[in-house]
Amino acid sequence: MKMITAVFRPEKLQSVKDALKAAGINAMTMTDVRGRGQQSGIVFTNRVGSLVVDEIEKTRIDIVLEDKEVDTAIDAIKKAAATGHNGDGRIFVMPVERSIRIRDE
Repeated sequence: MKMITAVFRPEKLQSVKDALKAAGINAMTMTDVRGRGQQSGIVFTNRVGSLVVDEIEKTRIDIVLEDKEVDTAIDAIKKAAATGHNGDGRIFVMPVERSIRIRDE
């Protein structure tokens, strides 16, 4: 099993959820997060001066799935979350040793 963690623009959440659902992947955990990537934030400049916003709002989803579903999920997320601009996000894939459903005894 693998865990996919994807961090992307919040306005792309519905597109990503729809793309994953179309790919047969329904279960996920969603979190609103803040951070910065390679772009190190955004600089706004006007007549008064400059303002650096280095904590940018993003959405994070975590999905645990079988190894054979990983590439399908990655493709769906990439296509749905991409805008072609800096700050589109990142996808991480990590091994999962065990997954225990709390409901089961």
